[in-house]
Amino acid sequence: MSLTLCWLQCGACSGDSMSLLNAADPDIVEALQLLGVDLLWHPSLSGPGGLPELLAQLESGARTLDVLCIEGAILRGPGGTGMYDSLLGRPKMEVVASLARKAQFVVAIGTCAAFGGISAACDAEATGLQYSGEQRGGFLGGDFVSRAGLPVINLAGCPAHCDVVTGSLGALARGQIPALDAYQRPIAWYGLMVHQGCTRNEYHEFRAEEWDFGKRGCLFFHLGCQGPLSQGPCNKLLWNGRSSKTRVGVPCHGCTRPDFPRPYAFFKTRNIEGIPLDLPDGVKRAHYMVYKNMAKVAMPERLRERITRV
Repeated sequence: MSLTLCWLQCGACSGDSMSLLNAADPDIVEALQLLGVDLLWHPSLSGPGGLPELLAQLESGARTLDVLCIEGAILRGPGGTGMYDSLLGRPKMEVVASLARKAQFVVAIGTCAAFGGISAACDAEATGLQYSGEQRGGFLGGDFVSRAGLPVINLAGCPAHCDVVTGSLGALARGQIPALDAYQRPIAWYGLMVHQGCTRNEYHEFRAEEWDFGKRGCLFFHLGCQGPLSQGPCNKLLWNGRSSKTRVGVPCHGCTRPDFPRPYAFFKTRNIEGIPLDLPDGVKRAHYMVYKNMAKVAMPERLRERITRV
């Protein structure tokens, strides 16, 4: 099965496109060839000219559009006109709405396109394609489905990992419809917590805490790490095939969450008497307090020594 694909960039920083260009084994060019994807347009990869004719063909139905990829939030400002972000003299949101009705699949690339993300924190009336933060609806509306009968497929992340993008496109090219979670993210990539693959898990379990970056201990209790609260592939699909934030001692920012960025300091854990306000899903506060106090007392000496040596 071959796919035609059009990629539009809305209110974004190009981070998702830059991530895509870092794909390797295969790189993005080889991946598109192997998958049989006909890339009709991408703002960073396509040459000048031809876009007006292409859009006219796609919107009229003269040319088939299988996959519409949107990078970045939909900017509806000022005053609902959408002219903060225009394309060929038209509000880009108008073009997105028109193409979404023609596409077999609509894919939100990155957290801004999926949920609004950082763009929604600005005064640009920004929203995700089918979510505004945690609320379903967004620009296209909660009832929107593509020609294939699917809601928007959300590939969250700031940016989305290149392997998530190519893997999801590969599944669609093979006719495999991905199972989606409650926020319409493919479960294959977002069905586990960032924390589950973290190399610092043992430090977390025994509450071996860190107060500074680049050290060996757990970053959850003081430095704002969102790994135990966020679903994403960052410790399953390593960046550049070798690393992740937590592996190098930087807290997870929870950028795959629909409420990213949260209105709190990134590098500080909100707590009451040393117990984080936000606990891992399904954990009861009373049980957590008892367990973590006991775990800290039971911390193996080898963990204390490792932290002391750093």
